[in-house]
Formats: sequence, structure tokens, C-alpha cells
Amino acid sequence: MKTLHVHSEEELPEVAEALLEALGDRRVVILRGEMGAGKTTLVRAVADALGVRDPVTSPTFALVNHYCGAAGQSIYHFDFYRIENLSEAYDLGYEEYFYSGDLCLVEWPEKIEPLLPDDAVEVRITVVSPTERIFEIE
Repeated sequence: MKTLHVHSEEELPEVAEALLEALGDRRVVILRGEMGAGKTTLVRAVADALGVRDPVTSPTFALVNHYCGAAGQSIYHFDFYRIENLSEAYDLGYEEYFYSGDLCLVEWPEKIEPLLPDDAVEVRITVVSPTERIFEIE
């Protein structure tokens, strides 16, 4: 496990790089943290590290956003906060994304816990202060 204590948003590129290094062959990243912890902000930093040029926003209502990295790779950003039951994830076709070989960044994984791949990379975000966070990457 790698732990990073950041004091400002300007340090997030370091967290993004550490996360990308931790991936290895894995492609699903689950982001755990309270509302406002910085999950979407971390996704934005990862997208920046991969050369995404489009604006990165939370897919709270769409459930999934698709981005294209500088090397042409697909990156999927999920936000399951608003789903009521697992059937909504099935209807979305989650397995086509999670097992596609493309990078999948998942906010609110608690809502779909039984559907997550066993080898998913887990990032826990702990709020220390309005500007400080602890990121634990497993």
C-alpha cells in the first residue's frame, strides 16, 4: 500500500502518477471517500496525466463519462452515487466496461460492491482539513 499526504490540489499529479504506477495490468480503480473528499478531482488529475483534453466532470446523472487519452486509450469514469439497486448497473452494461481492458475509475463503489472485480485497485481518500487529504492506494 502506498500512502500520500497532500496539502493542496497542486500535489494531485503526484497521486495520479502513483495510482497509474500501482495499476500494473489491472484496469478498474475504485475510489472511496466521503462526499467532497476529492474523488472527481483525483479523476481529473489522472485524466490530465493521460493527456485527456476534454473537461472532466462528475457523471452523477449519466452514470458514466468517456474520455480519450493522448495515446487514443479509452478512460471511463463512473459515479454510482444515485443508483438504487444493482439492476441499474446491469442495465448500464457494467461488465462490458470493467472487462474491456480500458481504464475504469469508479466513484461510490459501495453501491455496486458485489460487481467489482477482485483485482480492482482501491484508493481511500481521507479528509484531514479543507485542503489536506490522505490517499491510500492498494
